Amino acid sequence: MERTRVSRRVALLAAGGMLASGDAFAAAEPFDAWLAGLRAEARTKGISAETIRTALGALRPNPRVLELDRRQPERTLTWAEYRARVVAEPRIGQGRRALADNRELVRAVEARFGVAGTVMTAIWGIESNYGAILGSFPVVQSLATLAYDGRRATFFRGELLNALRILDQGHIGLAQMTGSWAGAMGQPQFMPSSFLAYAVDFDGDGRRDIWQSRADTLASIGNYLARAQWRPGEGWGFAVRLPAGFDVGLADGRSMRPLSAWSALGVRRHDGSALSPAAVQAAIAAPDGVDGEAFALFANAQAIRRYNNSTYYVLAVGLLSDLIAS
Repeated sequence: MERTRVSRRVALLAAGGMLASGDAFAAAEPFDAWLAGLRAEARTKGISAETIRTALGALRPNPRVLELDRRQPERTLTWAEYRARVVAEPRIGQGRRALADNRELVRAVEARFGVAGTVMTAIWGIESNYGAILGSFPVVQSLATLAYDGRRATFFRGELLNALRILDQGHIGLAQMTGSWAGAMGQPQFMPSSFLAYAVDFDGDGRRDIWQSRADTLASIGNYLARAQWRPGEGWGFAVRLPAGFDVGLADGRSMRPLSAWSALGVRRHDGSALSPAAVQAAIAAPDGVDGEAFALFANAQAIRRYNNSTYYVLAVGLLSDLIAS
């Protein structure tokens, strides 16, 4: 029954039609009327008539985007399963090669932003397999589909207007502005708002090109983390061992305490040695519970979290960065 409703919904969206009021997240108006309002708003935001005509002139919703938005996983992966998928070969070996092949560039980005090159490389690898997988969905069409659909209309409408600004500024052409079905773009998988806030023209060609330029990609990742209060010269964290009976509710990966406080609760390094230095602030993460892997996360792990607000992601970036460096 649900599959039938979704199929009907995407067919109507593809035709620009209006959904019945009983359909979840039904659009309030036909697509053409909605698009006319978007064009008018874009004009008030200072976006050029040429960009509006080129980007929105023949726009139609993409049913596949809506199908993917509605798809829910049957179950959530455990941390152990996620780690086995994400922090694994060939990504580890490819990361070592990517770091070696771009050594001078990475050093230059490190010098400017103070962020560890191995961490920037790990994010690059997780987000786009070191630039090999960028996503093939036209970003403007994807964002328009999601904004019109209405489930998160305000967010996606704002991102759509930001995408038009990026086109208007000449950083990328419409045909080349591709990304994920949800609108994340380029090698660092930035949403348009993140692009406008953090993307960097590191190679000096006048464009912030996170699709083709490795220099712009790594610098944009570095700028993002620097602006997220990355602490130069400090690590992200390390594996720990939790004592029997440890309150797993304390291991949320966010609540910072001195390592001395965790030591008092019986937490030790994975090899059994004492936590140090005692005054350093850290959170404990145990995503699979007290019987699974556990980690102490420093302030730099919280900077990674601002890039992607997931403890799994934070741990994957940290562990992959360590493996790339080894």
